[in-house]
Amino acid sequence: MPRRVPELVVDLLLVAVAAVWGASFLAAKELVSETGVASGVALRFVVAAIALGILCLMRRERMPRGRGLAIAALLGCSQAAIIGLETAGVHLTSATNAGLLISLALVFTPVLESVAARSWLPRTYFVAAVAAVVGVALLVSDGGLRTPNLGDALVIAAAVVRAVHVTASGHLTRGRHDSTLAVVFVQLVVCALASSAVAGADLPRAAAGLSASGWVDVLFLGLLCSVFAFVVQLWAVRRTSATRASILMGTEPVWALAVGVAIGGEAVGAPGLIGAALIIAASYAGQAIERRHRRSREAAQGGAVVGPISSARVSVDATAPTPSP
Repeated sequence: MPRRVPELVVDLLLVAVAAVWGASFLAAKELVSETGVASGVALRFVVAAIALGILCLMRRERMPRGRGLAIAALLGCSQAAIIGLETAGVHLTSATNAGLLISLALVFTPVLESVAARSWLPRTYFVAAVAAVVGVALLVSDGGLRTPNLGDALVIAAAVVRAVHVTASGHLTRGRHDSTLAVVFVQLVVCALASSAVAGADLPRAAAGLSASGWVDVLFLGLLCSVFAFVVQLWAVRRTSATRASILMGTEPVWALAVGVAIGGEAVGAPGLIGAALIIAASYAGQAIERRHRRSREAAQGGAVVGPISSARVSVDATAPTPSP
């Protein structure tokens, strides 16, 4: 039974997770401007894998085997695709846009989960989805209607892949008892190997030529945004409700907007601010509608169905968190 911790402490730690995730877009943008996309992603994952590997050794975590190892490796491949698309996208668009567009995973994930569960969402959910799409159009409009640029499109693609990843994580790991930290370690190793292979000979050159601020970005992305954030959310969601955790961690796009404007000096006009508000509001509304729909379905089936609460980065079941750092 988890030791009793003041609710305020748990809430603050979950908001801290959302804040570092929100700041990750600006850090990634700064890093890849020095290293290139593949090398930046590889450095991030290598640092994260080493750090979490040390933590697993200290805790003597048992590594998954057989089917569990195959599932972890498969999820590692999809996680690498998410971060690769996300990082390539933020390189070509603003950190503010990337942080807001990736939150569309909050809208996409319940649709995929409802398809997998063969339980279609209510019409009000799709009203929220349309509002999110309108928000995207306003965000990328620059004061006039236009199609998303390549960077925006890559981040939207990352949101779609993240929704697939979260849904697959929930279904493939449900009922398994593999160590969560060990599963995430396998995912990070797969991500590090895949991104290092893509970077190739550019990786050692990028590491050798990286500035001090570049290394700060690498450590921030690898240690705080991956290891720290995952360990904290794993600890925290076991001490609060899944609903409360998802709401607090769902503030990530708000932090992305704040960091992009206040620290990155990125400008967002009135249409963009309206679009940002629509995306965030639609994401929260959609999440609430999906939650009510799932609970009514559980009640109708006698509580037999337990589905994950989804956020932009993590699929959380109140008793058995599923990783997506």
